Amino acid sequence: MAGTINKVILIGNLGDDVKMHYFDDQNCVGRFPIATSESYTNKQTGEKVTSTDWHNIVVRNGLAKVCEKYLTKGDKIYIEGKLKNRQWEQDGVKRYSTEIQVNEMTMLSTRKNTSTANIDQPNQQQPSSAPKAPLVDENDDLPF
Repeated sequence: MAGTINKVILIGNLGDDVKMHYFDDQNCVGRFPIATSESYTNKQTGEKVTSTDWHNIVVRNGLAKVCEKYLTKGDKIYIEGKLKNRQWEQDGVKRYSTEIQVNEMTMLSTRKNTSTANIDQPNQQQPSSAPKAPLVDENDDLPF
């Protein structure tokens, strides 16, 4: 093999809200942890065992602003990125961190905001006994 590859794909849940750091009017970094879990049944005891791993996620600039605006703790997301190892010294002690630097993200959770249900017509009240529109067109001639 001639080349190398550094690619990470994760689907997990946010462990905290996005923490933003702004450097100037155009550059920013967002950081948040996500949890991935796997479950299995212990064959000897029959007990269900769940193992959770935590990952440090880093997003930059435009993607960071999208994450800050739309993601909250507990949301499920799909991310693609690369592993990055960092080291620094703090109080004479070497510290190490492994992060996933994200270049692609998809939100998998639906927005939990129900207050936007009547945004189009806020002044119109529908009586509770109003007939409901059918979900399927009755004149539809689809075979299924």
